[in-house]
Amino acid sequence: MIDFVKAHACGNDFLILDAALAGGAHAALAQRLCSRNTSVGADGIEFLERRVGGEFYLRLFNADGSEAELSGNGTRCVAAWLAESEGLKQVALGTLGGVRTCRVIGRAGASYLIESEMGVPQVAARTIEIPGVGAVAGAVVNVGNPHFVLFVEREDFGAYGLSWQELGAKIATSPLFAHGTNVEFVQVRSKDEIAFRIYERGCGPTTSSGTGTCASTSASMALRGTARELTAIAEGGAQRTVWPANDAVMRLTGPAEIVCQGKAFQVNAAVADKPAVVLL
Repeated sequence: MIDFVKAHACGNDFLILDAALAGGAHAALAQRLCSRNTSVGADGIEFLERRVGGEFYLRLFNADGSEAELSGNGTRCVAAWLAESEGLKQVALGTLGGVRTCRVIGRAGASYLIESEMGVPQVAARTIEIPGVGAVAGAVVNVGNPHFVLFVEREDFGAYGLSWQELGAKIATSPLFAHGTNVEFVQVRSKDEIAFRIYERGCGPTTSSGTGTCASTSASMALRGTARELTAIAEGGAQRTVWPANDAVMRLTGPAEIVCQGKAFQVNAAVADKPAVVLL
């Protein structure tokens, strides 16, 4: 049996496992335990490693078994669990996309309000060519992981004659992005608020995304002239970002809630991962 914790941030849900229990089967565990119909169910697994000197390090595997650099929501879920289990009010979490420092700024039961330092976003306007669709205007954004942001006008977030889910799938897997990309569809509602939908690389449509929030808001600030403090509303709820200048660190504030603890059957030890590919 293998112990797990389940948490979510605006409905974007994750399992948290001790990395030492993975037994080299990170991808297999993610595929098995994240299955919503036959197992616990989640968008991904955060494998938490405790290193010499008290440092924490995360490896994130998506529901399809692919490894990602980091998740803003997943990182916040881990910070909430460390606050719940060990009383930590601030923690630095290493990831493939860099160190993310999280601070607990509020609590209600098992739900925590957490502010995270999310690094310096890199934003560039870009038009890409998608077969069967044509030229798609947007922005490439890096917030420790890759994103493509489209600004849309339709209330249903669709664009180019497709639903956002259909177009998101085409862009996320386009060979233009060597390791795939996350895709956001953004409506600028006012100087202080946007709404967006997210098609996540490795798991498809999700109710929310921390890095997707950062990508959507940074693109809106840099290219659409919105305020430097911005509320972003996804299907799972609102998060807030502050980005004082283009060369400054962005701060993300949002909730994370501990759902449950449990035990799951271990994946067959013979099913071990191949060497991980770092998706940069």
